[in-house]
Amino acid sequence: MILDGLWIFVVSFAFIFLKAWQQLNVIHHQLWWIVPTSFALAACEVFLIVQASAYGVSWIVFPLGLGAGLGCLCSMMLHRWMRNRSDKP
Repeated sequence: MILDGLWIFVVSFAFIFLKAWQQLNVIHHQLWWIVPTSFALAACEVFLIVQASAYGVSWIVFPLGLGAGLGCLCSMMLHRWMRNRSDKP
């Protein structure tokens, strides 16, 4: 069960990281990232739906929420860092 929770955390992190990344790419017109990011999002979403149906939503709320929050923060920070790097000559 602990290993399952870890996997749920990791995939939730990746899922929300990718969702935030996708939104930032749309805002900044980074069109070449949209389709590959969508496929990665679909894979994460299927995994999380399967886990939620297998375990219910009682104990998986914590790893889902923690992974999602940290994934969003990391995505925003990485995107800003990459944009700042590319703006310099």
